[in-house]
Amino acid sequence: MARLGLGAGWSCAFANDFDPVKVATYRANFEDAEQHLRAGDVWALDAGDLPRGGDLAWASSPCQDFSLAGGRAGLAGGKSSAFFGFWRLIEALGRDAPRAVVIENVSGLLTSHGGADFTALCAALAGQGYSFGALEIDAARFVPQSRPRVFVIATRTPPPDQLVGDSPFQTRLVREAQARLPADLAARWIWWRGEAPATRNTDLASLLEPDDAVAWHSAARTTRLIELMSPLHQRRLAAAQASGVRQVGAVFKRMRVEDGVRVQRAEARFDGLAGCLRTPRGGSSRQTLIVTEGQIVRSRLVTAREAARLMGLPETYQTPSSATSALHVMGDGVVVPVVRWLAAAILEPLLTPTQSVLAAE
Repeated sequence: MARLGLGAGWSCAFANDFDPVKVATYRANFEDAEQHLRAGDVWALDAGDLPRGGDLAWASSPCQDFSLAGGRAGLAGGKSSAFFGFWRLIEALGRDAPRAVVIENVSGLLTSHGGADFTALCAALAGQGYSFGALEIDAARFVPQSRPRVFVIATRTPPPDQLVGDSPFQTRLVREAQARLPADLAARWIWWRGEAPATRNTDLASLLEPDDAVAWHSAARTTRLIELMSPLHQRRLAAAQASGVRQVGAVFKRMRVEDGVRVQRAEARFDGLAGCLRTPRGGSSRQTLIVTEGQIVRSRLVTAREAARLMGLPETYQTPSSATSALHVMGDGVVVPVVRWLAAAILEPLLTPTQSVLAAE
């Protein structure tokens, strides 16, 4: 998805992923995959496997250890240690390492272990001569999905003046993370400039499949879903019904503590956005749609194609045949229009006149 977002003006010199489903999906969507794709653990690679002199390295390591839904193990976590597998390759490339690096992850990267993990990341970048800054971008600016992610952009060459300044993506979490850095790292910080994109003109309802082309839950299952809602969310549902027009809401099941007891709740939003797509490791992680038309209420799961649209993927994008596998790919992906904005606003002006990409995941 990062490659699609970068666009046709970029060429991919190397790509890596250890997940068989993601590897198969990449091969299905890129005819040149066999020329540069290496399947397997990033720790099994060495610098001799990589091309020299790329313009950009893009790293999206597993996010579970930074996510609020994960164990918050931080950079020392078994899965997110894939970052260090990637970074040792950059170190081994030395002067032949790419001029710029993008590291994408969940917003928890900024706060994990009180900011110590983000400081360690910045120290790794500085150790190889990179200056850096971060933007926190919610994909809801681009697609009807609430999906905040952090993008750390690092460069070995000073950025042009026009790329430094204010941005709506310099959020409170970004500013607090920068303020926690020691002086030597803070001196390398870049406040990346980037104006907000044009107002999004789509909502969740506009991306859905026709009603007669999808499988709906039974009335009993929908009733059970409503029973799992707290009074607040039941009031939201009632307001949608009372509107008298078709309303589409997104629902996640979550565990909440109420009066000292853990209970499962179904939480609905009717703001035109889907919740953040997740990898479907269990029933509660599958996003549900709830549709009202007057007093009629129906519910169903988000389909693989709808999830692909929420990630900004084209209709021609080939998803795995299994819905679970397809949603796994989507839940771990990066939103394509966000990457395109990042490329146009920062990466291409930074790296012009030539761009090629070294992608490591």
